[in-house]
Amino acid sequence: MADILDGRDPRAIARAATRLRAGGLVAFPTETVYGLGANALDARAVANIYAVKHRPRFDPLIVHVADAVFVADYATGIDDRARRLMERFWPGPLTLVLPKRPVVPDIVTAGLDTVAVRQPAHPVALDLLRAVRFPIAAPSANPFGYVSPTTAAHVRDTLGPALDEIIDGGPCSVGVESTVLALDGPRAVLLRPGGVTLEQLESVIGKSDTPSSSGGSARPDPRSPGTLPSHYAPRVPLVLLQPGQAVSRPAKGERVGLLTFAPRAEAPGYAVTEHLSANGDLIEAAANLFAALRRLDVQDLRRVIVEPVPETGLGHAIMDRLRRAAARGRL
Repeated sequence: MADILDGRDPRAIARAATRLRAGGLVAFPTETVYGLGANALDARAVANIYAVKHRPRFDPLIVHVADAVFVADYATGIDDRARRLMERFWPGPLTLVLPKRPVVPDIVTAGLDTVAVRQPAHPVALDLLRAVRFPIAAPSANPFGYVSPTTAAHVRDTLGPALDEIIDGGPCSVGVESTVLALDGPRAVLLRPGGVTLEQLESVIGKSDTPSSSGGSARPDPRSPGTLPSHYAPRVPLVLLQPGQAVSRPAKGERVGLLTFAPRAEAPGYAVTEHLSANGDLIEAAANLFAALRRLDVQDLRRVIVEPVPETGLGHAIMDRLRRAAARGRL
């Protein structure tokens, strides 16, 4: 079982950096979710990420850098749009897809000629990146397709025996993965909604293209992770209600859970109830989403009824995750 190290301790950062330089796997916090990291320039180390997660090789990884100045070492096509977005949102939950340089191994990009890159905002992640002095490839630190981890304990509970170290940086503040925006063509394309909203992006670079359909029904885009129809899913089946659809009482004797946006005055018949925000705040809801799904997943429930959240701002990212999580029961 991997040790959980205190990310506030410089000795922990140094120990984790040593593991990464030796080709090891280290889980570390970002502002979005905990990442499973390896040296992005070491193809053998990156292959271990796919093996530990049981991740399909067609799903590319995000490359994390310590500073925007390093992006040109691994990507080309850094135009005015990219520069303005990096200046506005980095460090932060925005991943840019750009044409890649040959130095990035094909296993990182799933053989594509593009690379997904971002600068995380978490101080522990930045300390680690500065310590190793190379980019870190890191998907979420969980088995492929399962609910993403937002605490060090989440990582330990699912992947602990397979890792070298886990760095604890506290609960993730954003709680959903980064927004992924493709800039490898003349028009920007939003591949995955996330911690930076479409409205925020368009305030900087103007109109962006979006997938022709939303959430779990969208066709996967190979340039971005997290676009498969079923993803981010707990083991218990989720039933996502439509906006305005009433919450009905479960059948007598059934253990059914309920996940709501805000607290409800009544939830008769439900064995367990979780709410994402005490006062209907989308930022709080996003931060609490994956932890709430994990708590529901260990309650021996037949299914979980999920109320939708308003689909505005961060609500787009939350609903994207909920649609994909609920899709597992329909496949």
